[in-house]
Amino acid sequence: MSRRELIELSEGEQRELLESERVVVIATHGPRGWPHVMPLWFVVREGRVWIWTYAKSQKVRNLERDPRATLLVETGFEYPELRGIQIEARAHLHRDHDTVFGFAKELTVRYAEGIDSVEGDAAEALKAQAPKRVAIEFEPVRVASWDHRKLGGTY
Repeated sequence: MSRRELIELSEGEQRELLESERVVVIATHGPRGWPHVMPLWFVVREGRVWIWTYAKSQKVRNLERDPRATLLVETGFEYPELRGIQIEARAHLHRDHDTVFGFAKELTVRYAEGIDSVEGDAAEALKAQAPKRVAIEFEPVRVASWDHRKLGGTY
């Protein structure tokens, strides 16, 4: 077994990492050919990372031009602690109000402490923002993962 195979995360470990971490870094192809890299909050739905952002944002313009993106979630401070997942993906932009609003509520529940649903004024605020936003679903094309803790201190 190669060292690369030794440190790969299982599907369950990948799912746990994505569910436990709060920020995904997304790289798109910028208008001048340079990578455009942004950290975002996210939700995993049926094995796919979803985000929302303003419809007029640079990342949306980039994905309209070229739907390819690379996503990174990594944790750890010292090299022997590092574990992460890199996902090469194809982006699907969702603009319909119900999808965007439904996702906004799900994202809010994930990141707001102590709530399990979005109702009342909070729901109305999200509903008002939904027309200006898009929800983006990333369809995985290729996944690479690592967990340096599996090396047992040998590097």
